[in-house]
Parts: sequence; structure tokens; C-alpha cells
Amino acid sequence: MSPGYVELFYLTATALFIFSLHWMNDPKTARRGVAAGAAAMVLGVAATWAQPFVVNHGWLVLAVVAGIAVGYPLSRVALTAAPQRTALSHAFGGLAAALVGIGKYYLWLSEGPEELTTFRMVAIIAEVILGCVTLTGSLFAAGKLQELKWVPQRAVTYPLQNVFNIALLLVAIGIGAWLVLNPTAPAAAFLFPAVIVIALMFGVLLIIPIGGADMPTVIAILNSYAGLAAVAMGFVLENNLLITAGALDGSSGLILSIIMCRAMNRSYLNVLFGAFGSVKQSAPEGAAPGVYKADTPESAAQIMEQANNVVIVPGYGMAVAQAQHRVRELYDHLKRRGVTVRFAIHPVAGRMPGHMNVLLAEADVPYTDLVEMEDVNRDMPQCDVALVIGANDVVNPAAALDESSPIYGMPIIEAQKARTVFAIKRSKNPGFAGIDNALYFDEKTWMLFGDAKHVVGELVKELSEKAGIH
Repeated sequence: MSPGYVELFYLTATALFIFSLHWMNDPKTARRGVAAGAAAMVLGVAATWAQPFVVNHGWLVLAVVAGIAVGYPLSRVALTAAPQRTALSHAFGGLAAALVGIGKYYLWLSEGPEELTTFRMVAIIAEVILGCVTLTGSLFAAGKLQELKWVPQRAVTYPLQNVFNIALLLVAIGIGAWLVLNPTAPAAAFLFPAVIVIALMFGVLLIIPIGGADMPTVIAILNSYAGLAAVAMGFVLENNLLITAGALDGSSGLILSIIMCRAMNRSYLNVLFGAFGSVKQSAPEGAAPGVYKADTPESAAQIMEQANNVVIVPGYGMAVAQAQHRVRELYDHLKRRGVTVRFAIHPVAGRMPGHMNVLLAEADVPYTDLVEMEDVNRDMPQCDVALVIGANDVVNPAAALDESSPIYGMPIIEAQKARTVFAIKRSKNPGFAGIDNALYFDEKTWMLFGDAKHVVGELVKELSEKAGIH
């Protein structure tokens, strides 16, 4: 294929990537957006493969087979594991970028040192640092999300942690700057591997002080790192499609992380270095513990069917129980009775951006009844019943009332302002941020303990029996 046709295909693929992002802004066109993104990737790979300098086709076939062998099982995981899968995808992207940078450096060092220009060395160092940080950071984030025993789930902090992390990063950048100016010096033989090791360490150290409440934002940040690594890889390989696709990936991830930071009333740097979500005492020492008031699905169903306005607040507990289809049934039963039902979606509910939206879309819940936090909070005082399904930190009043709380300042869905609150919870354990929820001890709150799928199923059963549906 001639260079002109290759660039034409690259331009077409870039346009498809842009349309893909645009279409995924709206649930009505989201499927089209996914198809456009996949088509762009296929087009880009095919155009690159067809170029004359590609001669070892066997290796490419092997790479495609290996990718399918890993990618297909990852595509079949449950939606509860989608955050881990996303983190693993970022790790693969970071690893690819780092390996390309390392391979190109040693190839040019041995066969053509004159190719190691200042510009290329800057791109290689950026690619290796960003790729390695993304690799270990994403693997560690996936381990936290999967709740692996050997990975601490809560924020881990120690004295002068941020000072040490920043100093380590500056050392890597300093060594990288020296390598840019002296790419073929004898000392480069051990300094280049030092950059790799430091970047790998920094990726782990960057994640361990970040608690569970920040994981959705961290996923978005890692996505931006992977995109930036792809941009640097594009400059190293002189591939325009990699540059544009990486720029789209990196910028969209950065914009998403900024949006989520604003949703938590926190700064970008505060997420990375603030140890948000660390375990703290939920009440002063010696304070009397709150008392839960348990209720039954039968009683809750009676109150909900008499309500005019019900707001459902989904959380990670709904995802774990795979209760979204039962929730859709509950929605249908209430709507048949003339009840206005809406879903209050917090930007960081669940373990990844848009987690609740994806689950509810899977159950065909009308997107028009999914309401953003700011809009639903204005109407919450007129809400007859707020049904909290497996959500914890995103409805915790401590975010507004308790300055000592690790989530203080984070905007929440103000479920406590509803006339009656029912909260479905698996146990009395605190949420992912490690703190108790004052909402659950409120006098207007009634607890429905148990698996979300089972409890919502019981609510549906009660409503069905009252309506004579069998």
C-alpha cells in the first residue's frame, strides 16, 4: 500500500475515533460509538500491516492470536468486574508503550546511534516513564478493586510519603534528561534501566495512598496516562494515527478525571496525594454507637406503593448482587401504580466512571429517568421515599457535616432529606471509604439487610401479590 493511501486510512480512522467519542455521549448512539471505535482500530491495524516495511507477518499473526486469547475472556467478565478489566486494559497499553520505547532505544543504540536525536530521546523517555507508571499503577489498582488479599484495600500512608514520591519522580526525570543529552554515553547502559525501575516503583507508590472512594477517578487518570504514553509512542514510531488516537484517549481521560474531581469537590493533585478514603474513626472515642432500625420488605412495599415520588439511589452493592434486572421490575411495578420513579446517579457511585449507568442500561431502564445529583437534590425534600440500594459513601451526610471525615467536602445525594429512607445493605460493615454512614442511624431511615437482588426481589414479590400478578 502506498504512503498516500496509508495516511488516508489513518485520517479516516482518526475521524471514526472522534465520532466514536461523540456518539458515546448519548445512550441512544452509544452502540454506534463503540462500533465506530472498533472499526477505526481495525482500519488502523490493517493499514499499518499493509505497509512495505512489514515483512515478519508470522509475528503479527501470533500477536493477534495472543490478543484474542486474552481479550475475549476479558470481554466476558461480569459488569461488577468491569473496573478491574478496565484497569488491566490500561496496564496492557502501558506495557506496550514501555516495551516499544525500550526496544527502539536499544535497537538504535546498537545499529544506528545517530537515530537517537534529542526529540526522539525525549519521546522515548516520556513513553517509558508513562508506560511503566501506567503498568504497575493499573495492576495495583486492579488488585485493589478485586480485593486481593496481598493488596491493601484502604489508603496506605506513611511520614513524608508525598515528599518521597515526588523526589523519586524527579530522580527519574533527572536521569531521563541526562539520557536525552547523552544517549550513547557508557553510563547509559545502567541509567536507562534505572529509569524503568524507578517508574515501575512510582506506579505502585502512586496508588497505595489512594483509598477506595477515589478509585473511579484513579481509573480515569490511568486512562489519560495510557493515552499520553501512546502519543509518545507515536512520535517514536513516527505514526500519525498513534499520535492522534493517543491524544484523544489521553485528553478524554483527563477531562473525565477533572469532571469527577469536581463531583467530589476535590483537586486533581488532592486525589493523587491526599489519601482520600483512608480509614478513620467514624465517631469520637467514647461516643455512643448509632442504632439501626430494621424493617421488612413487606412493610417497605406497603409504603412505597402509597408514595407519589420515589427516588432510587443505586450503588456498588447493586452491582455486586447483579440486582439491576430486579430493580427494573420494581421500577415497572411502581410505575404501573402511577408512582413517579427516578434514579439518582452519583458521578462516582460504583468502582468506575459510569458504572451505575451501564448496569441500568443493561436492564433497559429508560435513560430519561436517570437524574444527575444536582438535579435530584433540588427535589429531594418533596421525595416520599428514597430507596438506597447498596450505596454508602455517596449518601453519607458526614461529607457535609463532619469536618474530621475523610469524605468531608464531597457532594452527596441528599437522601436524608426524603420523607422516608429505605436502605438495602448486605451487612453492618462500613462502606469502601472505611467509615460508618450517619444516614443509616437517622430516625427516618429503615434498614433492609440482605443481598440486594434478594431484597429487591422480595419487594417485587410483595407488590406483585398486592396487584394480583402471579
